[in-house]
Amino acid sequence: MPTLNEVALRAGVTPATVSNVLRNKGRVGEKTRQRVLDAIAELGYRPHLPARALAEGRAPTIALMVSSIANPFYPEFALAVENALRRQGRFLIICNTDGDPQTGRAYLDQIAGTLSEGVLVMNANLDFEDLRMTQLRGAPVVLCMWERPLDPPGLPCVAVDFRLAGELAGQHLLSLGHRRIGAIVGSKVYGIHAARYDGFVDAMQAAGLDGRAAPVRYAPDTTQGGYASALDLLKQHPDLTALFTTNDLPALGAMQAAADLGLCVPRDLSVIGITDIQLARESRPALTTVAVPTVEAAELAVASLLELIETPRRRAEGAPSGAVPMSVTSEPHLVERASTAPVRGAGHVGVCGEG
Repeated sequence: MPTLNEVALRAGVTPATVSNVLRNKGRVGEKTRQRVLDAIAELGYRPHLPARALAEGRAPTIALMVSSIANPFYPEFALAVENALRRQGRFLIICNTDGDPQTGRAYLDQIAGTLSEGVLVMNANLDFEDLRMTQLRGAPVVLCMWERPLDPPGLPCVAVDFRLAGELAGQHLLSLGHRRIGAIVGSKVYGIHAARYDGFVDAMQAAGLDGRAAPVRYAPDTTQGGYASALDLLKQHPDLTALFTTNDLPALGAMQAAADLGLCVPRDLSVIGITDIQLARESRPALTTVAVPTVEAAELAVASLLELIETPRRRAEGAPSGAVPMSVTSEPHLVERASTAPVRGAGHVGVCGEG
C-alpha cells in the first residue's frame, strides 16, 4: 500500500504539502495541488485514518451505537445518519451492542475519543454514568430519539414525542369503532416503549374507557415477540377486534399470528404499529402505523453532536444543569394503510373473500 512519503516523492513536494492537500489546509498553489492529486490517483493512495486521527488529535468518524442491527429500523436510521455525516465530510462507524451493556462499555472505552470523535446512542442499553464518563474523557455523546421530551435524560439528546404516537394509534382504532383492543408492548413494563403505551392509555381514557384494563402483553421488540404475544392474547381474549402494538415489527408478527389462527386482517382484526419502517409498506396487508420523523431525528442528532465537538468548553466542563441541549422533532403522524378497518357490524366490508 503506497505511503504519504511515496506520494510526496512522486509529486516532487514535501510530505507536509501532501498532508495540506488532503486536509484542504495551508497555502498550496493550484499547480502543486494538482500534481499531488495526480500522484494520489496514480499510486492509489488512501489516507490511514487511525494515524491521521493520532496526528491531528481528532478523528473524521462518528460512532453510532445501536442495540440490534438486525432490527430493520436501525439500518434505516443509520443510513440517514451516514447521509448527514457525509455532507459534513465525515464517516460513520456502527457499533452493535446486542443489548449487552458490557459490549457497549467496551465500545465506549476503545472507540470514543480515538477512532470516533463523538458518539450517537440509539437504545443501546447503556448506563448513563458510562456515557457521562465518555463525555468527561472528551468525546461528546448525543442520545437519539429519546422517547419522553417532557422528561429530559440529563444528557444531550434528540427527542421524539412517542407518547403522542401511541395516542394517535389509539385514537385511530377508536375512530373505527373498536372498543375491545389488546396491546402488545415491545419492551419491559418500564422499558423504552412505556411512553408509547401511556399514549394509547391516554386515548382510551379520553374515550371513557379504562385503558389500563385492556389486555396487554410485554414482549421482545421483534416479529417473533409480536407473534407469540398475539397468539396468547387472541386465544385468551377471542373477542378482541384490534391490536395496538408499540412498534412495527411486533405488529407484523401479530398479523402472522392472526393468519395462523384463521383470522383475516383487517376484516376480523385490525392491527396498528408505530415507526413506519420499510417493511410496513411492503407487508400484505400493508401495515397502518404512526410514522416518526426518522430522517429529521438523524439530521438533528448529527447537527447536535457536531456542535458539541466544535465547542471544546462544553466538552471539557460538561453542560451546566438546566442547559443540557435537547432538540425535539416534528410530531409523529398517522399513516393509514390496509391493516385497519371499521369494526365488523359498523359498515365494514370484508376484504378476505367474504363480507
